Amino acid sequence: MSYAIVDIETTGGYAGANGITEIAIILFDGSKTEGKFHTLINPGIPVPRYISSLTGITNEMLYDQPSFEKVAGNIYNLLEGRIFVAHNVNFDYSFIKHHLAACGYSLNSRKLCTVRLSRKIFPGYARYNLGAICRELEIPLKNAHRAFGDATATAELFERLLNSDNDGHIAAMLKGKNREQYLPMHVPVEQIDQLPSLPGVYYFHDRSGKIVYVGKAANLQKRIKSHFSNNDVSRRKQDFIKTICGVTHKVCGTELMALVLENVEIRRLWPQYNRSQKRFSYTYGLYSFTARNGYRMLAIEKKKNRLEPVYTFNNLQDGYCLLKKLVNTFSLHTGLCFIDTSKDWKVEEDPH
Repeated sequence: MSYAIVDIETTGGYAGANGITEIAIILFDGSKTEGKFHTLINPGIPVPRYISSLTGITNEMLYDQPSFEKVAGNIYNLLEGRIFVAHNVNFDYSFIKHHLAACGYSLNSRKLCTVRLSRKIFPGYARYNLGAICRELEIPLKNAHRAFGDATATAELFERLLNSDNDGHIAAMLKGKNREQYLPMHVPVEQIDQLPSLPGVYYFHDRSGKIVYVGKAANLQKRIKSHFSNNDVSRRKQDFIKTICGVTHKVCGTELMALVLENVEIRRLWPQYNRSQKRFSYTYGLYSFTARNGYRMLAIEKKKNRLEPVYTFNNLQDGYCLLKKLVNTFSLHTGLCFIDTSKDWKVEEDPH
């Protein structure tokens, strides 16, 4: 097999609004190096001071360097048809794919992440960032946080992984569209595989265990996988992916129960990434009550301080959209949800 071992330096953490300042590519056939490519790149935007402090790459160094567009064809030719290898591969791949697309090139490579492979093939270490794993395996890492130095160390790490892969982890990761390649770097695939295909609420945790996102699902495993099925280059998505280190869940009896629990948990925990439900002052609520005739009923009304709604909405239309969805999904009777107001289903008792 042919591999392209890649490392880049950038102006920031997500491809949508940041540029590449340096790229290194080492071509490897599984036993020997076939070629090397390295260049600084003028990103067309200033390099932040904290990035310069980390990498040593300054605006002055990049002033006379080629733009990405000028080297895009060469980069595409080096990567096309090879397996894309990097330490935290989704970061490097998202940048290069995004910037190649802007230049008219469509990159669709199979990928291997040396972070995930290291965890499987060399288990038991406390940390698996490039510096830590190189220290553990006594791999030289010269000129760290520069593309060529990091790519050279990653190439030696990858060769060790190939030679030590007695259980076929690399072949398994390359088989078809391996879902593990799309997961956040710190989330064990075993946590995803053990999720049930049942309704429930799920929680994403950061490195410290704090809950940073709460969601509901009709099928927990399917919904959680869908969060990572694309490599969106926006800042919000990339920050989200980098933050997530674990997943837990609670199974619910129905999707409606999951929807209610999700709302309760968001209000209780106020997670960092549940921004949509923090934005509005809710003015309408979904209320459940038992009428005088004994029927359990649902109604959309303006929020009342003395009554606890099942769910809340910013406008009346959103409330009725959800109510109609519940009627269709769970075969509820329209008369018991105040959608059908024919006289046979009117109730005399005012729920308020």
